[in-house]
Amino acid sequence: MTGLTTVSPVEGILDKENFTLEELLDEDEIIQECKALNGRLINFLREKSTIKQLIEYIVEEPSEDSERQQRFKFSFISCEIFTCEIDIILKALVDDEELMGLLFSFLDPGRLHSNLLAGYFSKVVMCLLLRKTYPLMNYIHGHQEIINRLVDLIGITSVMEVLIRVCCADDVGYMRWLEDINVPEMLIGKFNSSDCPEVHANAAEALCSISRYAPSGLAYKISSPSFISILFHHALEDSRPKSVLINLLSVCISLLDPKRLPSGAYYMYARQTILYSGSAANTATVQGMLENVGGLLKLLDISSEDQALITTYGMLQPPLGRHRLKIIEFISVLLAVGNEAVEKELIQLDAMQRILDLFFEYPFNNFLHHYVERILISCMESTNSQFVEYLLHHCNIVGRMLEAEKNCTLAFNLNKPTLPVEGRHPPRIGNIGHLTRIANKLVQLANSNSEIQAFLQDNSDWVDWHTNILVKRNALENVSQWTCGRPNSLQDRVRDSDDDDYQDRDYDVAALANNLSQAFRYGIYSNDTAEEVHGSNEHDDEDMYFDDESAEVVISSLRLGDDEESASLFSNSNWFAFSDERMTDENAPGSVASSSPTPIVHEEVGTAQDKLMAEENNDFHSTGASILPEPKPELDDNEPSKPSDSTKTEASDKLPGWVDRGPSSEPSPSTSSLELPSEAQLPLQPNPVEPEGAIPSPASSATESTGTSKPHTENLPRPVQTPNEKLDSIVPGAP
Repeated sequence: MTGLTTVSPVEGILDKENFTLEELLDEDEIIQECKALNGRLINFLREKSTIKQLIEYIVEEPSEDSERQQRFKFSFISCEIFTCEIDIILKALVDDEELMGLLFSFLDPGRLHSNLLAGYFSKVVMCLLLRKTYPLMNYIHGHQEIINRLVDLIGITSVMEVLIRVCCADDVGYMRWLEDINVPEMLIGKFNSSDCPEVHANAAEALCSISRYAPSGLAYKISSPSFISILFHHALEDSRPKSVLINLLSVCISLLDPKRLPSGAYYMYARQTILYSGSAANTATVQGMLENVGGLLKLLDISSEDQALITTYGMLQPPLGRHRLKIIEFISVLLAVGNEAVEKELIQLDAMQRILDLFFEYPFNNFLHHYVERILISCMESTNSQFVEYLLHHCNIVGRMLEAEKNCTLAFNLNKPTLPVEGRHPPRIGNIGHLTRIANKLVQLANSNSEIQAFLQDNSDWVDWHTNILVKRNALENVSQWTCGRPNSLQDRVRDSDDDDYQDRDYDVAALANNLSQAFRYGIYSNDTAEEVHGSNEHDDEDMYFDDESAEVVISSLRLGDDEESASLFSNSNWFAFSDERMTDENAPGSVASSSPTPIVHEEVGTAQDKLMAEENNDFHSTGASILPEPKPELDDNEPSKPSDSTKTEASDKLPGWVDRGPSSEPSPSTSSLELPSEAQLPLQPNPVEPEGAIPSPASSATESTGTSKPHTENLPRPVQTPNEKLDSIVPGAP
C-alpha cells in the first residue's frame, strides 16, 4: 500500500466553481500554501481585483459592527500574504498605479490611523522597499506628497520606520531629490508645532538615524552649524515642554558620537546596518554647540523650583529631572571629543563647579554619578595642564571627596535638595563607589602625570586616607580574590563591563549534564543497585542521560555537601581519566570489593557483533565497567587425557552454576538468565599465568599497573576462541 497524501483544505476551496477571497483568508493553511508556491492559489492572488481587496483590508478601518474575523484576522492574513515576498504578486502591485495609490491612501489626513493597521502598512511598504526598490522609489519620486504625509504622522512609530527606510535607501541617485524636499527641516518643525512627547521622540529618532545612515548630502545638512542653531533655538525656548530639550539633546549627542546605537524603535535596523555615513564630529559642529552651552548650564540651577518627590530614603526637593540629567550627559560626550575649545569654554563658564555640586547634592542618583565620573576622567586625562589644574585647585575635587568620605551619611540640611526621613537613622550616601573609582583613577594617572603626583603627595589628608582606607577597600572589593565557592575557571576571568553579566554563570549546565550522564553511565560513581550503573532490559538509553533541569537539581544538591567528591564536579578535569585508576585500586591488595552483582547485559546480535569487532583491536581493560570472565574451554572428549593437579585446580576455579559447553555453538538454556555472585562471595584464587600473545585479563592488567604481584599456580593455556564462541561468551544466546 502506497503512502497516503493529505489534500490541503485550500485545494478543496479552489476546486469550487464559485469561491470568495474571504473563504481563503479564513483558512489557516493559506500562508503555508503561499510559501509552498501553490500555482493555482498564486494565480488567483495575483489578479488585480484580489490584490485590491487585500489592500483594502490593510488600509481601511473595519466598521464596528463587522465580524471579529474581518476586523482582525483578514487584515493580518492579507499583510502576511504580501510579506511572503512572492515576486509575481509584488510586481503586480508595484506596477499598477491605481493599486499603489490605494496602498498609500492610508496616509491621507482624513483617515483613522490605528497603530494596528499602521503596522500592517509599514510591513508591506518595507517589503516593497526590500524587493522592489527602484519601482517603489520611482513612484514616491513622482508623488512627493507622500514624504510630507509621512512626516505629519511621525508620532506613529511604524510610519517613522517607513520614513527612515525611504531616507536611508542605499541608492545615492534617489537621495538628491530628498535633499530638495528638506526632510530635516520638516522634522525639526514638529518640535515647534506639536506638544506630544511621542512626536518629539520619533522626530529625534528619525534625525539621529538619518545623520548616521543616510547619504552624506542629507547627513551633512543635519550637522551644519545653521541646523545646530535651529536645534538649540527650539531646545532653549522657555514655552516649550521639557521633552523638546531632552530629545534635541539626543540628536546633538548622536552628532558628537555617531557610533552610539539608537535606543529607540529603530534599534534593530541600526544593528543590521554595519556601515554608517556619519563620521566624528567636525570642528564646525562642535563650535555651533559651544555657543549654547551657557544656556544649558543655566538650566542646572534648582533654586527656583519648589517641586517635591518622596522616596524610600527621604525626599527630593526638587528632583533632578530628566532634562538636567540629559544636559550632564551631553557635556560628558562633548568633553570626550577632546576639543581644546570645549575645555576652555567650560573653564570660562565654571561648568565643573556646578556639575560637582549636583554630584554631591544628589547622592542617590547613579545615572548622574556615572556621567559625572566620565566628565572627571576626561578632565584628568586631558593633555591641557590648565584644565587639570582647574579641576584640582579651583574645583578642589580631592578635598570634596575626602569630606564626603568623612561624612558618609545623609545629613539633614534644609538647604540641600536631598533630605532624609525624620525619625529614622540617616542612610549612607550612595556615591561612595563612584568616589572610589575616581580616586583609583587619580592614583593611576599620578604615575604618568607629575602634576597630579605632586599635588597628591603634598596633601597629607589624601596620603593618610589612601594608606588607611583606599588600599584596604580595594583589597576587600577585589572580587578575583574572593573564595566564595566560584569555579576556578571563572576566578581569573577579566570582567569588562555590566553588558556581559547575563553570560556570567557559575557553571555550564549543558556540559555538566553531559558529564554527569556519562559518569553515571560508565559506573564512575557507585550506586546502590546495578541497574543504576549499567541499566537493564527494562530501561532505555535515554534513562542514562540528564536534561538541564535534572542536572541543575543534582548540582544544587552536590553543592550542599562538603566532601571533595562534590567539589570535583565543578573542576575542568577529565571525567574518565581516573577510570583505570579506580579499577586498579579495586584489584589492589586490601581493596574492598563491590557488593553489587554485575548483571549480564542482553543486547541484539548485530550490536554484539559490532562490539566484538571493536574489542578485537582494543584491550578489555580500557573500560571502567566490570567485564564477564571468559569460560575455560574443556578438552575434547575424543582425546584421552589424565587430569592433573592443575586441571583440578582449574575446575575448582569455575564459578558456581557454570555450565560447560561442548563443541556445539548452541548455548545452554540455563545461561540465558544466569547471574554471577559478587566478588565478595567468591574465594580468593591465585592469578593464572597467561601464555605469551594471549589477551590479558582485566585483573592481570590492573596488577601490572600497580606493581604488585600475587602467588599463582600453573594453569592450562587457553586456546584461541572462534568468533562465534567469543561472541557467545559475551552475549549468551547469540547464534
